[in-house]
Amino acid sequence: MPELPEVEVVRAGIEPAVTGARVAGVEVFDPRSLRRHDPSNGSFTALLEGRRMLGAVRRGKFLWVPLEGGRALVAHLGMSGQLLLRSPGHTGDRLLRIRLHLDHPDGSEYWLNFVDQRIFGSMAVDALLPTPDGFPGGFSGTARGTSGDTDAWATLPSQVAHIARDPIDPAFRDDHFLTALSAKRTGVKRAILDQTLISGIGNIYADEALFTAQIHYAQPASSLSRTTARSLLAAVRTILHKALAEGGTSFDAQYVNVNGESGYFAHSLLAYGQHGKPCPRCGTILVREAFMNRSSHLCPRCQTVRTRPHPAD
Repeated sequence: MPELPEVEVVRAGIEPAVTGARVAGVEVFDPRSLRRHDPSNGSFTALLEGRRMLGAVRRGKFLWVPLEGGRALVAHLGMSGQLLLRSPGHTGDRLLRIRLHLDHPDGSEYWLNFVDQRIFGSMAVDALLPTPDGFPGGFSGTARGTSGDTDAWATLPSQVAHIARDPIDPAFRDDHFLTALSAKRTGVKRAILDQTLISGIGNIYADEALFTAQIHYAQPASSLSRTTARSLLAAVRTILHKALAEGGTSFDAQYVNVNGESGYFAHSLLAYGQHGKPCPRCGTILVREAFMNRSSHLCPRCQTVRTRPHPAD
């Protein structure tokens, strides 16, 4: 599944093309990709055609494009969704579900193709709600898009309202997160995968951050000292930024940016998928263990469940 770095690469890729663009036409090839769209608010096509797009925003793994008039086009990539920018007339995008025809202010024309193999992803037009903290709803390279109105950007789609901010969002509050984490009695990995606590961390980056911070995935979150918890948050940020710089993690052709290119962070993974190899810190063989219908990858020597405070605390 695409995680925060993959979705951010897509957001940054479509932003120049969608900002200020007018939706000249909409083609829906598979209605299943609209299952999160509420038709009682109007048809997907009617709510988009003729509207001007104001920018591209992301919170966690959710991506949306604010529209002139107070709504937003929301996209979730699911397991295998892709947003691909194409020139009109392009052929070859198999499993194409939705196509938007865009007229850019500079006179260019684009197709924005939503391709999805497993159809777990979706697109929808949704209402925008004010953010509780008054800050912009998510991460955007242009911060305010084309409107220049801060209040207009202090919103987020109703479908995203339950999702917490992610750790590379400028409005993310470390102290709020650390306090909430200390109240969790679940294992720390389960806690940081909870998108209502902190968003954008999936299985791959959770394993990498826990390995870097030398924390066992089953360590109770409430048992972490403030120092250890801060080290974990710092590790998460470092890994996410490194993955962003390398274009995200790609294991197969499904995970590509808007130009169809794969990311390269998979080559930099230290723990995830590295079971059977020696730990780069201590040489102990890394292991894979079952976790929530998935797997956790760790060093059995560097990462143990501790009953006493971490030595660095």
